Parts: sequence; structure tokens; C-alpha cells
Amino acid sequence: MSNRKILVVDDEFTIRDMLRVALEMADYEVHEAGNAQEAMSLVVDVQPDLILLDWMMPGTSGIELARRLKKDELTAEIPIIMLTAKTEEDNKVQGLEVGADDYITKPFSPRELVARLKAVLRRTDPQSGGQAIVVNGLCLDPASHRVTINDRPVDMGPTEYRLLEFFLTHQERAYTRGQLLDQVWGGNVYVEERTVDVHIRRLRKALTIDNHENLVQTVRGTGYRFSTKAG
Repeated sequence: MSNRKILVVDDEFTIRDMLRVALEMADYEVHEAGNAQEAMSLVVDVQPDLILLDWMMPGTSGIELARRLKKDELTAEIPIIMLTAKTEEDNKVQGLEVGADDYITKPFSPRELVARLKAVLRRTDPQSGGQAIVVNGLCLDPASHRVTINDRPVDMGPTEYRLLEFFLTHQERAYTRGQLLDQVWGGNVYVEERTVDVHIRRLRKALTIDNHENLVQTVRGTGYRFSTKAG
């Protein structure tokens, strides 16, 4: 699990259910609220990493809730993505003016939503340039954007780097090609699933120093897994 907690606030159960499924498939921990009052108590209890907030809700609207959250110093730093059927430019401006970090107009694809959500988390995460990840002598340093194996530099393309970064932060779990596309390429880019295989081959080729290519394992009938255990 990514351990990232997402609070979905929408009065329509079907929307919440669709979002929950899409986000759980992308490894997020999902909490749901059907109105602003429920959302406020969950924000305190759960301390979400991001809030998906519907604009139009009975009672306190999403825009009013966003305004409240951004005025309170305890919740002001939580990123908010507004969800709405409103397409008029002034409404988008209003949403961004109260402090929303992004704005998605319904209907949207789950893949697009996950990609936009990941982008907002990257922008707002103070740890995104964080500590180096080391596994069996393989080191990925996000601050310098360098990869080494037993202190020897590893040359790889940007897509292979993102693949490796995802694998290192999501070890020991099998992912389908579709899930890897969502996580690494993002939902707003159309890429054939077989393209994943090409980049996996390139990643393995880059990791051939001291047999580290064996860490990227093929899972028959599913996809790929990064593991220090024998496949």
C-alpha cells in the first residue's frame, strides 16, 4: 500500500463507489463522506493526504467546505481537488481562488483522475525529493535523480527511472500492465499496454550489474513484481 489517505467527499454514493474502486486499485487508502459535516470529522480523525471534493452538495457546498479547510491552519496544507459538473470558466476560477489545487470536470475517467491526483500529491509533497532508497546494493536517489549499483553508476532513460522508482516504493506486490501504466505513465497519456514490456526489458538491461535484473520479476498471467525473493 502507498499509505496515502484520500478523503472522497460527494453526496452521490455511485460516484464515491466508483472513486473508491479506482483509488484502491491504485493503492490508496480511501475514506468517504457524504456531506461537509461528515467530511470535517473525518479530516480530524483520518488526517488525509488529499481531499477529492464535490462542488455541489446539499447543505454546505464543497466550495464553502474548501474555504473553511483552507482558513484553518490545521487543515490549510491538505491539497484539494474539486469535482464538479460545472464547466464555466468563472466557477473554475472561484474554485482555485479558495485554494483548490486542481479541478476536474465530470464526467472523467478513473485513469485521468488518478494521474491528476498523483500530480497534485507530487507538487505538494515536501518529501518528494526525499531520501535515497537502497535495496541489495541498488540505490535510487530522488534528490540527485541518480541510480547506482554497488556505487557503480547505472544509465537509464526517464521512463525506466520512473518504473524503478515505483517498484522500489511498492515492493513484493504484483502489478498488471494497466496498473503500471496508471502509476508510471499517468492516465492522460495513451500508451499501449505492451509498451510496458519494452520498458521492463530496458530496465532489466540497465540493471544487469551484479545480476540485479532478477529483482524485476515476470508474474505469469498478471504482470510484473519487484522482489528480493526468488520468483
